[in-house]
Amino acid sequence: MERSLETQVSQAVDAWLRWLPRWEPATHRGRVAPCRRCFGSPILSSAGVGADVPHGVQHGLSIRMKGIVDQAVAEYTAKNLPTLQAELDQQAARNRSRSYRPGEGLEPEFEGMPMDPDPIPGAPFLFTIAGLAQEADADVPELPPLSAEAKSALRQEVGLADDYANMVGRELCAILLHHRLRVQAAIAQHVEPQIEAMLAELTRSLDAPFDGSADRGADPGPSAP
Repeated sequence: MERSLETQVSQAVDAWLRWLPRWEPATHRGRVAPCRRCFGSPILSSAGVGADVPHGVQHGLSIRMKGIVDQAVAEYTAKNLPTLQAELDQQAARNRSRSYRPGEGLEPEFEGMPMDPDPIPGAPFLFTIAGLAQEADADVPELPPLSAEAKSALRQEVGLADDYANMVGRELCAILLHHRLRVQAAIAQHVEPQIEAMLAELTRSLDAPFDGSADRGADPGPSAP
């Protein structure tokens, strides 16, 4: 498994590096709530991605790593946790029956991101994508209730799955340490220049009213004797 995990991590980092040159700073209003996937992530820390790196850059890498962990846990669950696997299969079948699934099939850079922008006070939305998805979900029948024994078994197996996910996550972080240099080099090449250009443009726009250009054509007034 260790060799396979190393290969998956390397391939995921390669895919992120191929995408990174296409990244551009967002021009819309930033979100208030931090991303729970990226904020304080040990995975990003292991990869050398600092908290000052734009969230879009962070998210593209962290969600790819999440996919690796999720796949490992799914394989472990299918082999060892029958109660949890049965519950997941039922949930998957329920999800497939929904008529509207806007959060599925997205590129890694957008997976898990909020589907709607933050609302502006006094300007309510006519509709939201999240609201439409909730309406579609309301039309799908709920899963049948579990017995007390099944609930107990499910809680135990969920705990085992969480433990396995944490173990895989620690191994993944150790592997990412070997990719820090190329991750940081790519950020320095493709991200930092764009941020510096934005800051320079902001500085110019703030300085413009005070650079005296508006007064160059004005009458200088009487000369001093």
